[in-house]
Amino acid sequence: MASMKRPRLKTVEALAHQQLALTFINDMKYVLNLSSDIAAFPGLQPLKDPDIFKQAQIGDDGWTVEWDEADIQIGADTLYLDAKAQAATDENTRIFIGWRARTGLPLALAAEALGVSTRSITRYTNGSEAAPRTLALACLGWDALQNQSGNGVLLAEKRAAYGVDKGGGVDKAAGIDKEAGEVGE
Repeated sequence: MASMKRPRLKTVEALAHQQLALTFINDMKYVLNLSSDIAAFPGLQPLKDPDIFKQAQIGDDGWTVEWDEADIQIGADTLYLDAKAQAATDENTRIFIGWRARTGLPLALAAEALGVSTRSITRYTNGSEAAPRTLALACLGWDALQNQSGNGVLLAEKRAAYGVDKGGGVDKAAGIDKEAGEVGE
């Protein structure tokens, strides 16, 4: 079994009902149901035709699944995250991994957006730990912020924006005068 730093496919097989049987180079196997994505995304509409869907094949040396006739490619990393989300045993992990797949944010930006470490993002993405409810709620909150903004990606305050000075006084890094109870700009 090969190790897998980035998701890469060994085999793909089109199944009935817009499902793909995927085997990755680390021998992990998933059955991914694409029916909701095919219904939701106009660019995937040709895959509604079972004759086209069954033409799924490995492309780009395992980095994509391709349908040549429809000129559609889906990256192995996207398929991997979608498959992990569908296979998750708890709703919080499904929400989190679905959020990762949907946003496409790289590791560092995902960590910054949710206010956690990159190590935590990795642990929850690869399934070594179930995502906590607070992280699932952070994903839902991030989505809500994006829906309100309309102006690109919004992030909550950076981590450690609020300093702790147990002795009172001024925390210059955070702009807080604790004795006066004021927050500077």
